[in-house]
Amino acid sequence: MIDLRSDTVTRPSRGMLNAMSAAPLGDDVWGDDPTVQRLQDEIAARCGKQAGLFFPTGTQSNLAGIMAHCERGDEYIVGQQAHTYKFEGGGAAILGSVQPQPIEHDIDGTLPLARIQEAIKPVDPHFARTRLLALENTIGGKVLPQAYVQQATELAARHGLARHLDGARAFNAAIDMNVAIEAVCAPFDSASICFSKGLGAPVGSALVGERDVIERAKRWRKVLGGGMRQSGVLAAACLYALDHHVQALADDHENADWLARSLASIDEVRVLSHATNMVFVEFSDRAGGALGPALASQGMLVQAVYGGPSRLVLHRDVSREDLKAFFSAVQAFYVSGHVAGATLKG
Repeated sequence: MIDLRSDTVTRPSRGMLNAMSAAPLGDDVWGDDPTVQRLQDEIAARCGKQAGLFFPTGTQSNLAGIMAHCERGDEYIVGQQAHTYKFEGGGAAILGSVQPQPIEHDIDGTLPLARIQEAIKPVDPHFARTRLLALENTIGGKVLPQAYVQQATELAARHGLARHLDGARAFNAAIDMNVAIEAVCAPFDSASICFSKGLGAPVGSALVGERDVIERAKRWRKVLGGGMRQSGVLAAACLYALDHHVQALADDHENADWLARSLASIDEVRVLSHATNMVFVEFSDRAGGALGPALASQGMLVQAVYGGPSRLVLHRDVSREDLKAFFSAVQAFYVSGHVAGATLKG
């Protein structure tokens, strides 16, 4: 199977499974799972923060982070396309009573500094209290420039706002910029780091930050249903990923670049953009939506959107040889003129 739908589809390697089966365990709700404690200490140290907290999902880690910074009736500034706003079920508003204030992104994924400034509310009972700026890095595969992040977070700090990073793919950003993950997280009071995307763990995210933030988040994790018991079996997979899979993200970035350049040679495929491990393309629909099923019949999974952007995501379970086979299949589909009973139009 060649699965380009997301980098969440990776399977644990044999080494990771061995680490999981050998992990010493305890009850993490009681705070005595040694493997969870080791992971929390390790990811906090790597990110340059005082403490870390293990979560089952990045959605829950982000939500607990937002709720640790904001109270009922507060507001956080966030991008229109940001995961915490668009793809996490409205959790901040529904469960945290925290109002999002979304603003449009620039083409490079940044939030314009002037728009951030305009979105900060004055202290007045008519308005929600602006308490937090949330940025995402990477976003749509794009890396936020370090200089921009510094400017945006300094602007927020001048207005007394906390700063949170949705760093689901922060390691991709670090690899792309050739910096330590600590540099990516440094401008923020808290950061959510995901292990189950490009790093290849089956489950898990961590929230890192100053100790008081993590203590508040720990209470919200329990309220949100995130108290896990012998979760060291999952933490072991995340530790293995930190030790063995970080540098391999560079291979995903190189494969994305190769795929973008290769698909650009097919007239019916328009490459819209590519960055880090993601390629966005537009497929011609001359066969009435038959491309997706045709590829699936050959063991290749994509989310084929016609007349709009389709996201192809590279990860450790897709090799260069896999990509060559995928490229050949797409090329053959458009060149052959017909497939699976569908005839190309024109």
